[in-house]
Amino acid sequence: MQNTSHAVMAQRIEAADSLDDFPTPPWATRALIEHVIGQEDELTRMSCWEPACNRGFMSRTLEEYFQTVRSSDIFDYRYGEVEDFLTAEVPAGSVDWVITNPPFRLAEDFIQKGLTVARRGVAVLTRMVYVEGVGRYNRLYSVNPPTFYSPFSERVPMVKGRLDKKASTATGYCWLVWDKHATASKQVLWIPPCRKALEKDTDYLLRKF
Repeated sequence: MQNTSHAVMAQRIEAADSLDDFPTPPWATRALIEHVIGQEDELTRMSCWEPACNRGFMSRTLEEYFQTVRSSDIFDYRYGEVEDFLTAEVPAGSVDWVITNPPFRLAEDFIQKGLTVARRGVAVLTRMVYVEGVGRYNRLYSVNPPTFYSPFSERVPMVKGRLDKKASTATGYCWLVWDKHATASKQVLWIPPCRKALEKDTDYLLRKF
């Protein structure tokens, strides 16, 4: 019998012109810092750009760690600057990190642009299937593989247009990280179960921007 539960059937398949409006639960952003990037004391002296900031859930979380966080999005969600990251004229090395959850279909473009903009590195949250694909391998991974492929060991529920603490999902997510200063490369670094430790009740409060 086919499993028709919401968690299994709900897939992030968006139209070509979709804004891909799936806000990131703050605990998933904290997991990047706590379990992948680390060096929190160093980050307090660094800058970060979130170029697909949506309603600011990731940006506000990054502000817990970075000295400064620039936020922008192509659509006016009433948070951050309204700007197309991919066409913006930005000097190379403008910020230390570019960290974002970009539209899935544009993730490769965000990575490539981020690598020119960031002095230190780029971290992109995406579906685990993003590591697949011959074309993507030829254009990106074979030329410039990520420092870390960091899959979540537990699910990261994302719901279109809002945060929902009770949501479920059958989609696996991971962080892809390019750290220009790292001595190690091409490592699989699993993110352990950490939602309970990193989640805050205030993360889900209704925000008026």
